[in-house]
Amino acid sequence: MKEKQIICSECGAVLTKKTAHEFDGQTMCERCFNELTTECDCCHERIWRDDNSGDEDTPLCGACYDYYYTHCESCGGLILRDNACYEEDDDYPYCSNCYERLNSDMIKSYSYKPEPIFYGSGNLFYGVELEIDKGGEYNDNAEILLNIANAANEHLYCKHDGSINNGFEMVSHPMTLDYHTNQMNWLEVFNKAISMGYRSHQTETCGLHIHVSRSAFGKNALEQEDVIARIVHFTELHWNELVKFTRRTESNINHWASRYGVSLTAKDTYKNVKEKNWGRYVAVNLENYNTIEFRIFRGTLRYKTFLATLQLVDMICRLAIMLDDKTFEKMSWSDFVLQIGTDKPELIEYLKSKRLYVNEIQTETEEI
Repeated sequence: MKEKQIICSECGAVLTKKTAHEFDGQTMCERCFNELTTECDCCHERIWRDDNSGDEDTPLCGACYDYYYTHCESCGGLILRDNACYEEDDDYPYCSNCYERLNSDMIKSYSYKPEPIFYGSGNLFYGVELEIDKGGEYNDNAEILLNIANAANEHLYCKHDGSINNGFEMVSHPMTLDYHTNQMNWLEVFNKAISMGYRSHQTETCGLHIHVSRSAFGKNALEQEDVIARIVHFTELHWNELVKFTRRTESNINHWASRYGVSLTAKDTYKNVKEKNWGRYVAVNLENYNTIEFRIFRGTLRYKTFLATLQLVDMICRLAIMLDDKTFEKMSWSDFVLQIGTDKPELIEYLKSKRLYVNEIQTETEEI
């Protein structure tokens, strides 16, 4: 009886028993076998090249990769887990070269998160993330701004942000509103950034995010949740006014800081928030353990607008702490703005320029 012909399953070549290679239920010629498969560098098991979890120089099966290897968060290079470097309080692995560079660079990685330093007296602390663009992601530029900001104390650090085209993110340590206003030299930092070609409002990319410490809202998680519920409810209830304040376009705000939706009461609004995984791209991000984050505001390098934004957040938080649910839920926008004191002149001026301060109108200044 004539023997069954052996055919390469990949190229169709006619094979003999000596030239045929069997792998994973398929028969291949030597050329196809070598081109399509390789050997795991660790366990020496044969694997498909398309299933290689390592790289060209160090092919790995999935099990060996998971056990022995990882990839550098910065350059993507393959590294042994035992040789991976980690920043403090950071689970992201780095190769030694990238780790040294990250620690020497003025613009840190996106995952960089130093131990917070609190400035000012009180319990309401605000950490600022301000994105700036158009001036370049250059360490030399970041160093100039950091030298100004950190001349007296370590106030600021800079981070890479993939959403920014040609700039970086400036991040402050937590400060009270009084410290931001009277001790932190934001005006000098902003003026220098502008002179170097950076912009924040006049971009399609930049936001101003403000983190507020949860511990200010109560002694325990239950008290804190009640205050946070009122803050979220206020944001949803007065969405139109706040969107006008932010200067964001509708498409921009829907992408980076969308709304949850409002219910009749603060507790019902918050219940809707808690029942679904919304992620962090919402107006008030609740995903951080120690803070809540106001993400709704467009970036700015105009000092008065920056202060007005901080003052608005401070006002919302203080009223949410002071008032009960019923009082807070009944508060109209006019009721809210009429409670703003003379200690927040930048906020009052800004609200007037946006026609958000009762019926008073003031000339609007161009944003930067």
